[in-house]
Amino acid sequence: MTDQELVEVAQAEAANAYAPYSNFHVGAAALLRDGRVVTGVNVENASYPLGVCAERCALSRAVAEGVRPGDVEVVAITASPCGGCRQWLAEFRIGDVSFRRSDGTIASYAATDLLPDTWELPTG
Repeated sequence: MTDQELVEVAQAEAANAYAPYSNFHVGAAALLRDGRVVTGVNVENASYPLGVCAERCALSRAVAEGVRPGDVEVVAITASPCGGCRQWLAEFRIGDVSFRRSDGTIASYAATDLLPDTWELPTG
């Protein structure tokens, strides 16, 4: 599946978002290394910090299905990921993150390029 096709899956999924406050519907699609695609949407809450971004929703669904860091090949999103989601994408060792820019073009980056020098839990 190409990055463009995966962004289109995310775009279709965005219609399911719960965004009554911003009306900004975001979809995400995670392509797993085994070929499955897991989707997610943003879910807003009146207490704004409690809302969930689409890519975190997709990754949480994948984790509930047994997926672990390194098991996701690509995450496609209908918008550029926020800083918090960039940490999630880096921690899950996503190889490629693709999203639609405001001009309609598709951008693709390694998660480590979106968040260089990411924080990691100390070992030992």
